[in-house]
Amino acid sequence: MNKLLLLFIAVPLVEMVVLIKVGEQIGALSTIALVILTAAIGIHLLKKQGVAMLNQANWKINQGQIPAKEMAEGIVLAIGGALLLTPGFVTDAIGFACLIPISRHFLLGAVLKNINVSPIYTHNSKTSFHQPPEQSKNIDPQVLEGEFERKK
Repeated sequence: MNKLLLLFIAVPLVEMVVLIKVGEQIGALSTIALVILTAAIGIHLLKKQGVAMLNQANWKINQGQIPAKEMAEGIVLAIGGALLLTPGFVTDAIGFACLIPISRHFLLGAVLKNINVSPIYTHNSKTSFHQPPEQSKNIDPQVLEGEFERKK
């Protein structure tokens, strides 16, 4: 919690220092125009990337697949859009990194490698976050056994 509080204090202070330094170099009106320009470009990129992401997710759903990657990238896009709408050059740089596909994949990979996901198993109407006792430890965790019925 303390890291989050520090982040909420440090980011605006850094943004103010950067805005003041840029304003000293190019002038106040030019700095304001540049902040508005980066927001406009960011909104355009966000719309373009968001539509592409929704189309990809829709295609996966139509193929019977779960669009998990697209959902995660959608969250990164939303964060990037919020950062681009926040006035400042540091948040704009991070926001643009969230919108550019190559850097978005890099950021997402860096975040996801630090997340430990436990599968949820349901047995006899009880939900468990641990592996069922009847399964052996030697079973490949990438294989999910079960039954399904295709409904048309």
